[in-house]
Amino acid sequence: MLPPLALEGLAILGGIAFLVWGADRFVTGASALASNLGVPPLLIGLTIVGFGTSAPEMLVSAVAASQGAAGLSIGNAVGSNITNVALVLGASALAAPLAVHSKIIRRELPVLLLVCLGAYALMWDGHLGRPDGVVLLLCLAGMVAWVVREGVIDARAGEDDTLGAEVAGEIPKGMSTARALFWVVVGLFTLLASSDRLVWGATGVAHFFGVPDLLIGLTVVAVGTSLPELAASVAASRRDEDDIAIGNVVGSNIFNLLGVLALPGLISPGSFPVSLLRFDFPVMIGLTVLVLLLARGFRGERQLTRVHGALLLGAFVAYNVILFTQQVG
Repeated sequence: MLPPLALEGLAILGGIAFLVWGADRFVTGASALASNLGVPPLLIGLTIVGFGTSAPEMLVSAVAASQGAAGLSIGNAVGSNITNVALVLGASALAAPLAVHSKIIRRELPVLLLVCLGAYALMWDGHLGRPDGVVLLLCLAGMVAWVVREGVIDARAGEDDTLGAEVAGEIPKGMSTARALFWVVVGLFTLLASSDRLVWGATGVAHFFGVPDLLIGLTVVAVGTSLPELAASVAASRRDEDDIAIGNVVGSNIFNLLGVLALPGLISPGSFPVSLLRFDFPVMIGLTVLVLLLARGFRGERQLTRVHGALLLGAFVAYNVILFTQQVG
């Protein structure tokens, strides 16, 4: 019989592994299903792919909040955004420099910064309640409507966008509607089951070592739920599909702040440690500003180089070292 800590560790590893697989199956099935129904590739990339890569964060946060681990739930949302920008984009740029071709991504990056600042202001009182959750979800609905509207306008105007072309190349060809539905259901079931095991293992480890749920959410769980973005973005970078690599992160981060962060407020409203506002949120906002400046370009080049990637990865390591140093101290 394995000791409880070993079982919890295995639950974390197994939960993360199945989260990655489940997210991949869900996105594959949902993309093929939408394509079969006549949805344009650009809209699939802007909505379904963004939601699909954020599905692990959403389900993990919902499960954690329902089990009374609101700190883990909030930490997962904020920590995943930091991980996406610093680790995912850093590793992707290190694999191959990322050129920002898509005007849609250049348009969405400032919106992401506004969403970061808005969420920060909403949580400034140190409490995340049901009214806050409702506001975030309404903003998410408005954001999705705006993105779809802009995509439709561009399509009707006959304006080509590289993101749509890259997404079209990634949608499974020849997958029947029945098979696509099968993978959507299997993916969702796998995501739900693995989320439950991951939360169980993470809270158990946190209690064993006497660390807050928030810290585990900001680090271990955040990295685990961001692995789908990491795998998708690095693979896209190596195939020179730069807009997919960056778009995965931008879309996922917007979903995380407006959708994932709303869940603990709706399910388990309450206060959270002030350290989140003093340190973690400013780090997330600072990294978002940095990527925005690099993506827009200082001299018109609009790209993330390998040097930029190394800088982002260094920031990710430094952030985690500071977090754990503060905890030990």
